[in-house]
Amino acid sequence: MNFSEEDIISIGKLNDYLFCPRRCALHSIEGIWIDNAHTAKGTLVHEHADFAGYESTDGVKALRALVLYSKAHGLSGRADIVEVRAVKTASGVSQSYAPVEYKKGKRRQFDNDEVQLCAQALCLEEMFATKVERGFIFHATTKRRREVVFDDALHRLTLETIEAVRVLLASGVTPPARLLPRCDGCSLRGVCLPEISDPTLGASDAYALMLKQNLS
Repeated sequence: MNFSEEDIISIGKLNDYLFCPRRCALHSIEGIWIDNAHTAKGTLVHEHADFAGYESTDGVKALRALVLYSKAHGLSGRADIVEVRAVKTASGVSQSYAPVEYKKGKRRQFDNDEVQLCAQALCLEEMFATKVERGFIFHATTKRRREVVFDDALHRLTLETIEAVRVLLASGVTPPARLLPRCDGCSLRGVCLPEISDPTLGASDAYALMLKQNLS
């Protein structure tokens, strides 16, 4: 299935959705964008990689700020870096591609960064008619990068997330808030107000949490 231009979704929305569906809706349905220290640092980290062009070191060509698309999956985006290596095969020499995503913090406990990277791989596979088996995430905090293997489970989660984001955007409905530990660093906390809008919280709990947040 090929999607029309108006049905294309940004790869970044997949990361947003897995972090928090409500945050994804606030960004993409309601158009609310607010920066904080975390998002500002993330922008600076990406600026290190996000200038178009390429460089070559030790036989590895690094394509920077490469525009990505997939008509089959209805995706578009941009890779921080795509590493291209020459690979010897029985029929000659071919090229392998590996997306590299820059992140400001350490590894998270959920799979939003891995899904974002896998979606980039889906685009590369379509663009270059090749199999992309792995990618890398560089964590600026630790200055280390780790390998991400695009196995069946990650492919499945990525495809499920693409469909979930598409359904969310088509609905035009912002999900209710859920107060979770990850809310602490969210730039939208001040407009999301999970302390008072989480339907699972009682009135007394909501008041106590809101008071604690205001005093912190």
